[in-house]
Amino acid sequence: MSEKDDTNADIAAMSFEQALAELEKIVESLEQGNVALEASIGFYERGEQLRNHCQKLLGAAEARVDKIRLDAEGRPVGTEPLDPQ
Repeated sequence: MSEKDDTNADIAAMSFEQALAELEKIVESLEQGNVALEASIGFYERGEQLRNHCQKLLGAAEARVDKIRLDAEGRPVGTEPLDPQ
């Protein structure tokens, strides 16, 4: 297994919160500007992988969110997709 495969497996196992926390640390490090060029490139690549993972998890969560349907009197009567396609 290559290092890239290990990295992808590592990220795939992360929760949204874990991935976001690491992404925030990477952004902070890059914003400080005191990271060597090679390290910056590595940070950027990992940050992109983390961002993609977060987007995937958010998309899955959004797909599960339902909107509560109300009857004429305002009582809940069921659910429907939040954003029907």
